[in-house]
Amino acid sequence: MRHKKSAPNRSHRVSDQIQRDVAELIRDLKDPRIGMITINHVEVTPDYAHAKVFFSVLTGDPQACELALNEAAGFVRNGLFKRLQIHTVPTLHFHFDRTTERAAELSALINKAVKDKAKDAEPDAPQEGKEAQPE
Repeated sequence: MRHKKSAPNRSHRVSDQIQRDVAELIRDLKDPRIGMITINHVEVTPDYAHAKVFFSVLTGDPQACELALNEAAGFVRNGLFKRLQIHTVPTLHFHFDRTTERAAELSALINKAVKDKAKDAEPDAPQEGKEAQPE
């Protein structure tokens, strides 16, 4: 029973370690298509054969960066072989993470809605007061 409880923790620890190591290994890549990126999250399959590496881009083209990272995945995986002490080092699959992008869009929409509501409420309040008072 103890083995089943520790398995999810091990998976999280492996994912976290891969995230840290991949972030360091990517700094060594010389490909100009890879701008400033952040490794957001790593999902490892239960058999540790594959890992989805989610990243966001601070500078550069996300599609070109994803292509370059997937081309360099073998090089990065070889670097992981030297760092990780697990039996199977997963094959890496890089995916652009749109979470940050979506969060910024939603934040902008919320701010716009709040401003519009404040703008709509502002002119109505003084007009109601003027209409209510007879002259």
